[in-house]
Amino acid sequence: MPLFALDKQLIFPPVHHAEPDGLLAIGADLSVDRLLLAYRSGIFPWYEGEHILWWCPDPRFVLLPGELKISKSMKALLKKRYFDFSINKAFTEVINNCKTVSRKEQDGTWITEEVKKAYTQLHQLGYAHSVEVWKEGELLGGLYGIRMGKVFFGESMFSKVSNASKYAFICYVQQLQSEGIQLIDCQVYTEHLESLGAKMIPRQSFISLLHELI
Repeated sequence: MPLFALDKQLIFPPVHHAEPDGLLAIGADLSVDRLLLAYRSGIFPWYEGEHILWWCPDPRFVLLPGELKISKSMKALLKKRYFDFSINKAFTEVINNCKTVSRKEQDGTWITEEVKKAYTQLHQLGYAHSVEVWKEGELLGGLYGIRMGKVFFGESMFSKVSNASKYAFICYVQQLQSEGIQLIDCQVYTEHLESLGAKMIPRQSFISLLHELI
């Protein structure tokens, strides 16, 4: 399949035209309207160098909130309320940490200044949300993503101490489930999220769920 080069026109190619690795298109911008159209369509951006790449993998890695797995050790931490949990209290700090905290599986970060600006704008408009966990007033872990309809699209998470991001994720999934969220998009496979109950589903099933839930 050819790689589609996007221009100023607000449109994406059909997702079944994506490369085997999920790469669908290149270029354009991170405007609010384009990002919201992308998420509704099952597409997400990921930078490689200076280029915006747009992806729609098949299969897709997702979590159904009712299938969340909580280990005995995490249940013990939750019972003790080991961390303080909050939502949308420190969006800028969360995205900054997601940008700078090193990860074993990544050489660098895809979160550029342009990404920070775009998602901060989405946060101000009520689409992007942050989750934080704290200990004695210090931010130790969290995540952020996009919420549309009954779907939450996870973007990135960070942890400064053991179990912090996992604690944040579990608490937030439970909160989302109580508010009627039925699907959490994890985008691509990680062992970390698989241990929490995430699984692969066919891209077409994912797209169908988006049409139903957004």
